[in-house]
Formats: sequence, C-alpha cells, structure tokens
Amino acid sequence: MTSTEGTPTGALPGTIAGPPGFPDVVLVEEGMREGLQIEDAGVPVKDKIRLLDALSATGLRRIVVGSFVSPKWTPQMAGIDEIVEGFTPAPGVTYTALALNSRGVERRATYIPDKLSLEDERPFTRVHLCDVFARRNTNRSQQQEIDTWPGIVERAAADGVTEAEMGVNAAWGSNWLGPFGHEQRMELLERQYAMWTDHGIAVTKVFLGDPMGWNLPHHVEADLRAIQERWPSVSTFHLHLHNTRGMAPISAYSALRTVGERCTVILDASIGGMAGCPYCGNGRAAALTPTEDLVHLLDGLGFDTGVDLDKLIETVAVAEEILGHRLYGHVSKAGGCPQGDALYPMDLPFIETLEQAQHFRLGPPSYEGAMSPWKEPITSPFRKDSITPRKDGA
Repeated sequence: MTSTEGTPTGALPGTIAGPPGFPDVVLVEEGMREGLQIEDAGVPVKDKIRLLDALSATGLRRIVVGSFVSPKWTPQMAGIDEIVEGFTPAPGVTYTALALNSRGVERRATYIPDKLSLEDERPFTRVHLCDVFARRNTNRSQQQEIDTWPGIVERAAADGVTEAEMGVNAAWGSNWLGPFGHEQRMELLERQYAMWTDHGIAVTKVFLGDPMGWNLPHHVEADLRAIQERWPSVSTFHLHLHNTRGMAPISAYSALRTVGERCTVILDASIGGMAGCPYCGNGRAAALTPTEDLVHLLDGLGFDTGVDLDKLIETVAVAEEILGHRLYGHVSKAGGCPQGDALYPMDLPFIETLEQAQHFRLGPPSYEGAMSPWKEPITSPFRKDSITPRKDGA
C-alpha cells in the first residue's frame, strides 16, 4: 500500500548526521514488529508496552511499534491497537507502524499524527526477485507485483507527486531459487526507474531487501556504487538486511563506506537481533542486526546517535525476560568497550560463562564463586588507579 499525500521535504525523521566522509543514517528499530512477530503469540500486551516504553527511553529516534495486519495470520500483532493506545511516546522519537492493505491503513490512520507518523510519503514500486518467496509471503507472483506498477505510478502522477522510490526485495538470493546476480537486480530497478521518469517523477530512493539473509558486503557495495553511477537522482538507500548468515553488519558497514556524504542510508535493526520470517524457511534464525551492536559501530565511527548504550543493553535484558530466552546480540553479552571508571578491575576472577560476563552491568554478584588464582593484587604501570571489584553491584 502506498501513500501519495505530498512529497518528502528535508531530512527524514530520525536522521543522524554523518561525520566527515560518511552519509547520514536513519536507524530504524524493528524489535516491536519484526522481532515480536516471530516470537510467542502469548506475550501479554502489558509486557509489550513495557518493552516499547523501555525502548523509547534509550534515545532511539525511530521505532516501529508493530503491524496493522490480520491476527489470523500474524497473531503476535493481535494487540496492536492496545499497544498504540497504551504506550507513552517520548519527545523526539518518531513512531511508525506497518500496514499492508486498505483496512490496515484505515486502522493506522486513527493514530496519525497523535501517536504515529507515516514512515515516508514517497510512493513506491517494489518487486521480489524470488517468485517463490513472493507467493509464500504475499500470495502474489512476481509478475502480479510488476502488474501493480502502472496503477501506482499513474495515481502518483495524477496527485502531482514529484519524488518516488523503487525497490527490489529478496535481492541477493533465495532459499528456493538460489543466488541472484547484479544484472538481475539492475534490470528490475531499470524497469521501475523508466516507468517513474516517463511520468515526470524523479526516483530519489531505493529499497534493497533481503528476508532470507543472502547479502554479502562486496555485492552490496557493487550494487550501491552502480545505482549511484546510473541514477544520480537517488540519494536515499533503505537496506533491510537479515543477519541469517552473519553478514548484515558487515554489509551495512560496506554501505556506509560506499555511499557518499550527500546521501542517507536507512538501516533496519532489532533489539537483541530478534527477528525472523515464517515464510523463508529459517524462522528465528533469520535475525536482523542487533540494534545495540549497530549503535556500538555507529558511535565508534563518529556518529552522534544520541543512544544511551547502557540503557539499550538493559532493554535487551527486559526483552529476554519477557520472551523467556536469550537473544542474539554481542554488545548485550559483553557490554561496550570499557573506558574510564568502567574499566574492568585488574583482579577480576576468571570469567567463563555468559552469566558471569554480565558483571559489566551487574557487578560482582555475577561471578560469585569464580576461580581467582591471583595471589597478590595485580598492578600495572599503565593503570593509574587501583581498581578492585565493586562491592555494591553498581
């Protein structure tokens, strides 16, 4: 479902200005939608609201709260109205929600603009490179998706729209059809581009989706470079990269190094990496980049994300408590790189388990009873303090 109500102006909501040499970034938190939709449908609404409020307090600027879809096929989203009505919006945070049909759009519209915003008002065309996944996921063939393009473009032209988006989903490969090549992606994008520009509408945004986790960094880099060279009007790139095979963070970094300063890269991530797809054959293994890991990367590159990483890690712990199982991120297990007062005590005992590794946030109770072979206090000329294990768990 597309919207043609106006055209985008200025930076997208939630934009993080890039440091020299990097594009701007929009970090989209997908845990409440793509994360919860693969989890137990019995998670209480009150716990979902608790998680959403915790996410809102971390400094994240863009949060997807869920989907307005049929509870018959996605029972995890059955309480979306209660969630939207019950959560507390935080100042400066843009909240969006997915809607896939006219009924969903109508339901979502009742909360706009008081609690929700439209993600992007550019109309778009999109197609799956994998016909099998399209049939499994949307009950439409690839050709049926392509057949919708003329109507979308003509409506946009009639409404006076001046900018549009084109996109390819399942872009790099399929668990049913195998890998897709660069020219296949470019050919389907070219067909969309020609249709938009023939109607006097500039294509300024490209979506590249990867529900089955076939992305590889050099392929992402080659595609983005070719898109920029062939269609200079494109300045916004939305990457939905699943981390099924561990490549998504590397591909995201490659995108940031490839796309120029004048551009914006939208990166979808999910707290703890929780995500997945029941239609792709990988279930919860089709994770997204963990939000806390991506924030750690962006902060290290010099982006001012405004996210409190400690609060984000605590929110991962809230999610794990609610879901009843461990999530998949790295920073939530080891913490950010310690500095200053957060440097580890030099006499820290052996740390072996994931539970013990939580000492960075829970203190000595995490490693109570752990082996400690140090007979004398450890000192070092390179440490000016005499840090010892904290007694208060702070």
